[in-house]
Amino acid sequence: MTRLFSFRSSPETQTLWEAGDVASASDTSPLEEATTPDERPLLAKPPREPGQPYGQVPVTVTFDRTVADKPDQIATYFMGQQRSYGLLGEKVQRVAKGLQDIGVGPGDRVGLVMPNAPQFIIYYYAVLKLGAVVVNFNPLYTESELADLVGTVKPKILVSFNLKAIVQKVAAVAEASEHVEHVVMIPFTNTLSFAKSLLFRAFKGADVVHKLDCSKLLDHSELMGSEGEADYPTIDPDQLAILQFTGGTTGRPKAAMLSHRNIAANVEQALDWLPPLPEGSSHMAVLPFFHIFAMTSVMNYSIALGIKMVMMPRFELRQFMSLIDKQKPNVLCAVPTIFQAVINSPERKKYDLSSLEFCISGGAPLPAEVKTGFEAIAGATVVEGYGLSETSPVLTSNPFGGVNKPGSIGLTWPGVELSVRDLEDPSKELPQGQSGELCFKGPNVFMGYYDNPTATANSFVDGYFRTGDVGYMDEEGYIFINDRIKDMIIASGYKVYPRAVEDALYKHEAVSEALVLGVKDAYRGEAPMAYVALKAGQNVDKEGLMAFLEQYLSKIEMPEDIIFRDALPKTLIGKPSRKDLRIEIAAEQEKAAESKGDE
Repeated sequence: MTRLFSFRSSPETQTLWEAGDVASASDTSPLEEATTPDERPLLAKPPREPGQPYGQVPVTVTFDRTVADKPDQIATYFMGQQRSYGLLGEKVQRVAKGLQDIGVGPGDRVGLVMPNAPQFIIYYYAVLKLGAVVVNFNPLYTESELADLVGTVKPKILVSFNLKAIVQKVAAVAEASEHVEHVVMIPFTNTLSFAKSLLFRAFKGADVVHKLDCSKLLDHSELMGSEGEADYPTIDPDQLAILQFTGGTTGRPKAAMLSHRNIAANVEQALDWLPPLPEGSSHMAVLPFFHIFAMTSVMNYSIALGIKMVMMPRFELRQFMSLIDKQKPNVLCAVPTIFQAVINSPERKKYDLSSLEFCISGGAPLPAEVKTGFEAIAGATVVEGYGLSETSPVLTSNPFGGVNKPGSIGLTWPGVELSVRDLEDPSKELPQGQSGELCFKGPNVFMGYYDNPTATANSFVDGYFRTGDVGYMDEEGYIFINDRIKDMIIASGYKVYPRAVEDALYKHEAVSEALVLGVKDAYRGEAPMAYVALKAGQNVDKEGLMAFLEQYLSKIEMPEDIIFRDALPKTLIGKPSRKDLRIEIAAEQEKAAESKGDE
């Protein structure tokens, strides 16, 4: 499960994107004429009948509506080029017809293996409009990881750029698969302006593949050459739309089945929960679209409102700050490590980040110091949210216009229900205020795990999805997470939550990253072990940090030891990863044992 940002139904909740085919780029802020949000007209939301259940209108219909209503509105800014919603609509139509001509139809699975680029959006919506299923693959997967997951979901088509680091492993996996019929290869220079394309060929030519030894290769231009209109089927809201691999933080990733209703519902819930955006708004798209957080909260949400996405293929701090300075986006979804990177950057004062107004943090707990530190720099409001791949993803968040409680993941989103269950007996519901497993129900909750009925059955209790997170709801409906069940440490019979120890570590001004693991202990059975990375230029020794922790932790919660590292391993969205840290530690221990054996 991939943890993101979070919300539960309470009374407060209920009231409260080809070369030469581009527009000219501009670095002018669309908001510069106005000085305050109150002076700007607000964007109209897509229409929804009062009382209509969430998710009745597929995101494909919302996309078509935006294309029809705002054909000249800039949809994407990428690598210096802007593309309109009208152009995106034309490209989606041509790709859909090309895919249909090679046999893609309802239920067929199409794997997207690419970083952020306008082509991701085009293929995503073309596949969904055909009634086929989008399978999101992380382009950083190794060949063996990709082969394993392709073997699980059996896609008919794989789509990738001709970037050597990605397409060579995609082609190898496709050749070995009896299910993959075609590999669609898109020239990366299609994403660039003529000038940047020349520069890329001159300086980055070794990074791309021009000829690929693959019997299943199909060039993107062949699809785009199809003529006529695709024959679109009627989309049932409850049919499968997305296969989204979970984060695999506790084991092998599973493919969560998300219906058209699930993904549409979460966009509509966002439109109801988040504050109205002013005309001219734009969204900083730094998180990868293949990840559920950005897929819904950045891509689909922005398209529903018809606003511009300022896109990056990957996070690079200086480029990130420069794009905000020049493009003036006012909306940002990010992970805490991005906010922290800006705070720590010695170059941040060179860039104007003040266009940012609305920021949502997800993917990992948001330390209070990071929230207040970034708000002071950018003048924006940062709220923490929570969700999982299985919930499309958002379940809860703190409100932009209300109380933000420190350490809370906020209130449930509209249409979401919470049930806190006993850790020993999940059939038992606990009263408000008591800690237990957080379980949620709502129109955004997934259909189950693909080809894994046992895991599906074990993930639900009385119709509620079991998140595996331990927490509680306070008297005002705000939800707090203690930790994940599988990360909980039992020390001398007492429950120790790693997150509580990590939160205490983050209070020290020198700590940049922290992870706490349970290790075997002869006396206590288990004991917490802390792994810490310090901020650049900061220094503290183990004794000093231990003394600091004593004011925040009980004796049973105190770490057995503190190990300092230059950096901690992270997930694809930048969240410190316990799973990868355990793998690193195991490899180090194996290497140490081999060295000792050689002596």
